[in-house]
Amino acid sequence: MAAVDEPAVELHDLGRDYGERAALRGVTLTVPAGATLAIFGPNGAGKSTLLRVLATLLRPHQGTARVLGRELPREGWAVRGRIGLLGHEPLLYRDLSGRENLRYQARLFGVDGARVEELLERTGMARRADEPLRTLSRGMVQRLAVCRTVLHDPALLLLDEPLANLDPAAVEAVEPLLGRGTGRTRLVTSHDPAAGLREADLVLGLRGGRTAVAGAAPEISEDDVKALYR
Repeated sequence: MAAVDEPAVELHDLGRDYGERAALRGVTLTVPAGATLAIFGPNGAGKSTLLRVLATLLRPHQGTARVLGRELPREGWAVRGRIGLLGHEPLLYRDLSGRENLRYQARLFGVDGARVEELLERTGMARRADEPLRTLSRGMVQRLAVCRTVLHDPALLLLDEPLANLDPAAVEAVEPLLGRGTGRTRLVTSHDPAAGLREADLVLGLRGGRTAVAGAAPEISEDDVKALYR
């Protein structure tokens, strides 16, 4: 078990390659428990790769990574059930209904079925929950993916542009499940400097897989973030 005051995420000189291309190189950071880290950078900067490494879906090729007090990848088995990953793919079965998908996930995590119904209601998906995913809009599928992400009450949320495809009503519905008010540690990728900085305690800006901007959110300006995209 991690000590109470131990950081939720600690990276030192982290690197990950795709063949001969370095997707991440030399990333070092510390995220205290309960803090929000906003991750900025242009497409291909390494944001999604970083989250996938922390979610134990990819192995680092360089450096060290500790998540919730456990060393990755050696102790990845011990933290997978405490992480909620919301990526660009919903990680749900298209031919199953939303309710079937979530009930399946609930059995995997030993979660009571009442939690599934609670989340369907909170995200406004209860009335459409018995329709196959392939018949639903991208926004509805994203709401169900949010349900999957928080179903098991994870300590760490890894959120890759979590509000993509959501209309204002859906954003309002999922905010209590994903936002700062949850008290969870959150790593959130964003292309919106103003919104991302407003939600963050810490900032990491990536460019070409390397750290270009890093620090406490109050010390980072919107112009600092916008420079990453030039």
